[in-house]
Amino acid sequence: MTATLTVLTAGYVGPRTASTVSLLREGDAVVVVDPGMVADRALILGPLADAGVAPEQVTDVVFSHHHPDHTLNAALFPAARYHDHWAVYQDDLWTDRPADGFRLSPSIRLAATPGHTAEDISTLADTADGLVVLTHLWWSADGPAEDPYATDPDALHASRRAILDLAPALVVPGHGAAFAPTPGTPG
Repeated sequence: MTATLTVLTAGYVGPRTASTVSLLREGDAVVVVDPGMVADRALILGPLADAGVAPEQVTDVVFSHHHPDHTLNAALFPAARYHDHWAVYQDDLWTDRPADGFRLSPSIRLAATPGHTAEDISTLADTADGLVVLTHLWWSADGPAEDPYATDPDALHASRRAILDLAPALVVPGHGAAFAPTPGTPG
């Protein structure tokens, strides 16, 4: 069994900012990654409905990091467990655990990838087409080569190299369309 990916909305950065919001499914796991800022909540809920998923069916929400542009619409998913770099949250239960290596399903796992913030994590999903990485290590296919908001540029580049060493088939960046890494992908 492998996971399937649906990008619900591709983000952007400029005069306005939106997060790339994605859906991963495997078995009973229905995972939304980075339900952050978008121009209209319909840009999340419409594609989710088109994928045959009601907000109440989402089992897990993953935050790559805690900036509002990646978390703002978390409350759309009332039955979900919420995952960040150090815990799982559901209703009034806070369960500490490191994210690195934590599995949401057999094919979906989390990885610590600091750099943009010290707490950044990426979601790795084994799919029929290969490894997919949902991450804020890149904003888009073009980088930027140097993240102007990175709290630790050296850690960012080390995390990028670690992800690229996994030879992902596809990267879903924080603010852009999914892309297949090339030798020119900023490391």
